[in-house]
Amino acid sequence: MGTLEDGLAKAGIASAGRHLFICLGPDCCAPEEGEKLWEFVKQRVRETGLRAMRTKAGCFRICTGGPWLVVYPEGVWYGAVTPERFERILREHLLGGQPVGEWVVVRNDLGCGRL
Repeated sequence: MGTLEDGLAKAGIASAGRHLFICLGPDCCAPEEGEKLWEFVKQRVRETGLRAMRTKAGCFRICTGGPWLVVYPEGVWYGAVTPERFERILREHLLGGQPVGEWVVVRNDLGCGRL
């Protein structure tokens, strides 16, 4: 078992600029779709050097239209995310700073933009 410091470093908390939450189903999508997306996101985040934490989520309680991706701190929710869609989200939103407008289902930064 590692130390707390090891875990914090592995998660990338100190250097993260974003936090990506991915809903893996099983009700909003087939679990294999969610896992395929998770593996793709993990690979592309590493390859691009994006400073982002990634978290698997079992259910966002939407239960349709998944897999879901939520990007914080912006609070942008994307539905029906595939590896191909994630590639565009990565380029335009995560690296370019501009959310992919036609795929944004809802935005909620949980009040962080109003602090």
